[in-house]
Amino acid sequence: MPSDVVLLHNYLIVGALLFGIGLVGFLARRNMIVMFLCAEIMLQGVAVSLVAWGRFHNNWGGQIMVIFILAVAACEAGIALAMILMLYHRSGNLDIVFWQNLREENQPPHVDREIPEDVEGPRTWPTLTPAGVEPELDVEKTLHRSKV
Repeated sequence: MPSDVVLLHNYLIVGALLFGIGLVGFLARRNMIVMFLCAEIMLQGVAVSLVAWGRFHNNWGGQIMVIFILAVAACEAGIALAMILMLYHRSGNLDIVFWQNLREENQPPHVDREIPEDVEGPRTWPTLTPAGVEPELDVEKTLHRSKV
């Protein structure tokens, strides 16, 4: 196999992996920041594939398309940041489930799963033994474990 084809396959595999990781992250997560980052990963996977095809065919079409993708990604990041900040100031949360009021008027709310109540109660934190104090050991259990 020629080295150009092997290089193309390697770049296409990397692009497909980036796109797949971004797609899984976009579908699996509900945090808006993570979802926008996964969309950016998907765009970068497509960009790697376009650059690989452009290099394979010895033309600049793929690289020029990637420049446009980067410009669109930069605009998307700016708009997404502004939208996330605005919605966070309104709701105080980045979970998409809390933003049901953004749907159209005649649409019922989508319930993926119920939102758990935030229960405030006394928190107990684990404690460590104080420094310099040796914990008591049960000698019989220690001897029995060493024999087994």
